[in-house]
Amino acid sequence: MSKNKRIRTTLIAATGVAGVLAMSGCAAETDTAAGGDKVTLAQPSWVGAQANVAVAAKLLEDELDVDVNVTQLDEPAAFDALHSGKAQALMEDWGGVKEKEHLYVDKKKTVVDGGDLGVEGHIGWFVPKYYADKHPDVTDYKNLNKYWKDFQTSESGDKGQFLGAAPSYTTHDEHLIKNHDLNFKIVPTGSEAAELKEIKRLYDAKKPFIGYWWEPQWMNAEIEMVEVKLPPYKEGCLEPVEKATCGYDTLMLKKFMNADFAENGGEAAEFLKNFEWTTDDQNEVAQMIAGKKMKPEDAAAAWIKDNKSTWEKWLPKK
Repeated sequence: MSKNKRIRTTLIAATGVAGVLAMSGCAAETDTAAGGDKVTLAQPSWVGAQANVAVAAKLLEDELDVDVNVTQLDEPAAFDALHSGKAQALMEDWGGVKEKEHLYVDKKKTVVDGGDLGVEGHIGWFVPKYYADKHPDVTDYKNLNKYWKDFQTSESGDKGQFLGAAPSYTTHDEHLIKNHDLNFKIVPTGSEAAELKEIKRLYDAKKPFIGYWWEPQWMNAEIEMVEVKLPPYKEGCLEPVEKATCGYDTLMLKKFMNADFAENGGEAAEFLKNFEWTTDDQNEVAQMIAGKKMKPEDAAAAWIKDNKSTWEKWLPKK
């Protein structure tokens, strides 16, 4: 079995892929999925998704002799690529593009559910524990206007600053702030890396801050955050999203696959369907990548070395 390094990483902007798919028109309907010996994995921009792909790619290469291509695509473009066969699998979906999921999974049937990732995802509003300890009632959104001045910055003007998520992330914070008449302004961070850097800076300085935060998140091993209670999520409460008053759902993160590949992709498809690990597993690899600045393939190799009893269950039975 070949052990040569063959994983190739292709960075493609989401808008670029969407444009290519749009221009290809009906041709996209006839693109065929790659065979089981060559697989393209769609990798969203967050570190947890990078951890999934790094481990899956390393094992596909080393154990199944599969040629792996990694393409950076956030969820909207990833679903387009799965539909057309430009990508075979998306390892982590947060349910943020329900319209595309409905179109490709339910109507066109070009994309199929690839099974649970095994990781539970939750998005919410969080403040640092040291601030919540001093102001316990800040953990109820109804009391946020009482404290807005503590979060005020030069960027937020006469409102409290709310640290926003990366543009491609699932969020309805703007509507929550407006519909609950909260005196806060979202200040964009631009990317996950930028948000983490800013949160770490504020945290180390013991300054108050509030913002979009999520689990799993490797930095939770280094900082203590407390969730601000929002109205609970209920089915349909985000329809239409402009009138949303509820918080975020807690969900088991899922994988999605190109339908042709899922049926005809052989051992590679079977392996990806079987791939299921825990939140702690993902955070361990993500922390090595983002916290320790290891190369993704090196972080994957370190985890693989210590967790054979987990990953050998994903391999197709001979």
